[in-house]
Amino acid sequence: MEKINEFYTYLNCQQTAQHYLFQCYQKIPGIDAVTKSYENCNAFMYYLDHGNRFYENSGKVDLFARPVLLFYGMIHLLKACLLTKRPSYPESTALLAHGVSARKRKRKNYTFMKDEVKVQHHGLFPYCAEHLFSNRQLPFEKIDMGKLFSLIPELNHLFTFQDNEQMVVVSTVGSRFFQFPVQLLDSYHLTASAFKKRLATHLPEIKQLELDDSHIQLELTKPLDTIDGPFYVHTNKDIYFPMDREHFLPLPEVMVHYLLLYNLSMLCRYEPEWWGDLLVTKSDIDYPFIVRFLQLTANKIPLLLGMELHQQLNKK
Repeated sequence: MEKINEFYTYLNCQQTAQHYLFQCYQKIPGIDAVTKSYENCNAFMYYLDHGNRFYENSGKVDLFARPVLLFYGMIHLLKACLLTKRPSYPESTALLAHGVSARKRKRKNYTFMKDEVKVQHHGLFPYCAEHLFSNRQLPFEKIDMGKLFSLIPELNHLFTFQDNEQMVVVSTVGSRFFQFPVQLLDSYHLTASAFKKRLATHLPEIKQLELDDSHIQLELTKPLDTIDGPFYVHTNKDIYFPMDREHFLPLPEVMVHYLLLYNLSMLCRYEPEWWGDLLVTKSDIDYPFIVRFLQLTANKIPLLLGMELHQQLNKK
């Protein structure tokens, strides 16, 4: 994290921001890198500055207001990332919408874990999915909050306390070897060869597969360099994989946090009775998951998006 914080500091002036954008734009065909880098350097700096200020201030406010600051902090950092790849962003006012919607009226006995958000055809969410993470076609139209929580490695322990483990460690960052429990074949309703085929589009070339009574072991030709869903990275560098085939989604963790923060920020602003009751009585299982998630996302998203910005320097 210290290296990423230093990189954010490095980008916090016109000269370095312009030079960085120039390096990014040189890789984009048909772009006048010099002109566009000068045009965008101030907006780029302010997206980063405002984003990091939202995150910094989120740690100073009560929990009841934190989702709003974290959501808008994330949005500003995402827009900075977009400017590195889309020099003319935003190309239209439609892109200024969030790109997600939530239920307007909450049902009786509402719980956050069972609530859903719906992805729109236009707006920031689908735009980021396509242009930052190459997800042109999202694998769902609606998704519930419990499923999104299950895709975050650091929350897996909360599920295990309920004997409801959602993910399993299969490798570590930088390793060419992956090991899956053989029980996954039953969960995914696949043979070993079909399971290998399912994974092939999400991994480098698979050099070898070995199967025994307890594990499926894969050796890759090279480590997994870009890690997105269905693989998720814990802050301790372990790589996690979903136990349930319904959670096998090509959805980057950044976009998982986006959907959760969007919905939490909507509840914080527009459902004060439910939100206030949750924070005061702490009566529902929603509470520990929400609190732990807000603690985690405040540190992990600036790290993940900072890494995204830093990796641009090494991409050809």
